[in-house]
Amino acid sequence: MVDEMSPVPFYIQLADLLAKQIESGKLKPRQPLPSEAHLQQEYGVARGTVRSAVRLLRERGLVVTFTGRGTFVAEKP
Repeated sequence: MVDEMSPVPFYIQLADLLAKQIESGKLKPRQPLPSEAHLQQEYGVARGTVRSAVRLLRERGLVVTFTGRGTFVAEKP
């Protein structure tokens, strides 16, 4: 869950939580990321927060997005 009392923005907290799931193997390479709606409900955040978190994960090289197909966990180099 995101910590409402933390000074860290929600989207960074969410990106860090998802990154931990990727690093631990809970989310495996080539596996689709849960949908925006699912992440919104699970973590109690807004759609824009989810999109910002996914953008940050993309910038970190942890996920890749394919237009019309979705966002997937990137393969490790």
